[in-house]
Amino acid sequence: MTGTMVAAQFSSTPFQERESTMNTFRKMSIAAGLAVLLAVPAFARADATVKEAKDAVTTMKKTDPSLKKFFDHSAGYAVFPSVGKGGLVVGGAGGSGIVFEHGKAVGTTTLSQVIVGAQVGGQAYYEIIFFETAEALAAFKKGEWTMAAQVSAVMLKSGASADAKYKEGVAVFTLSKGGAMAEASVGGQKFSYKPMS
Repeated sequence: MTGTMVAAQFSSTPFQERESTMNTFRKMSIAAGLAVLLAVPAFARADATVKEAKDAVTTMKKTDPSLKKFFDHSAGYAVFPSVGKGGLVVGGAGGSGIVFEHGKAVGTTTLSQVIVGAQVGGQAYYEIIFFETAEALAAFKKGEWTMAAQVSAVMLKSGASADAKYKEGVAVFTLSKGGAMAEASVGGQKFSYKPMS
């Protein structure tokens, strides 16, 4: 009788089995997401060249000519010719870019981001960050800058930037490199900076 009671105490209930299955699924999702997180930035971080950045600027200006006001009046901007984003529940984004001040390339930068939430697959896009003031640009050039959580990107199309405004000293625009793109979440992106020699 005692042996039967002990066995009954250690057998799992349907609830415990379901909980165990869910924990296994969570671990597998996190592992898959982390694998993508590590792979995407590595693919997207092949060092961007000044020519690629200038080509990206040309493409973005062609897509939305009203973007010109940001080029004319910003203290500087960072251009990412190819940001790669992907994941499965947990994902990431990454890319490399060039920083311009007064129209001249002054440094290189990298972007990285961890994304948690419902997502599957990947996409590539251009990203440009305009800095409203010299102080905002100087803060970015310190090399350990993080995009404020409340900043969002404007997806470029003709006229999209006409009513865009700076928020927290920056204005951010993205453009898909092919096909439709879900809104690019830019809050929490982290950046490095290295001056050109």
